[in-house]
Amino acid sequence: QAHLVESGGGLVQPGGSLRLSCAASGSIFRIVAMGWYRQAPGKQRELVARINSGGGINYADSVKGRFTISRVTAENTVYLQMNNLKPEDTAVYYCNGYIYSDVYTWNEYWGQGTQVTVSS
Repeated sequence: QAHLVESGGGLVQPGGSLRLSCAASGSIFRIVAMGWYRQAPGKQRELVARINSGGGINYADSVKGRFTISRVTAENTVYLQMNNLKPEDTAVYYCNGYIYSDVYTWNEYWGQGTQVTVSS
């Protein structure tokens, strides 16, 4: 089993920045992809950004040009740099990962979530 632990959420004013971190630990043979989802009150969980093992990146249209996902492969860690934050970015942000624990076995994992609130 693997585990994902997030950090870095908080309260920020519109136009401000935050950086989220997600570290994977436990039984890790290979990480296929890691990324960030978010869920605002009354809304469905949505993909924010994802990076795969080959370095391919996907962003939600709503965050393109403002958010940047990056990784430190040797540390099994991904980051989400969020700039020019808007009130509509307010949500619980969840780290997500597709991780092989051995050659044959993979699972999808979720972090516990971290609150991001954008408000003046």
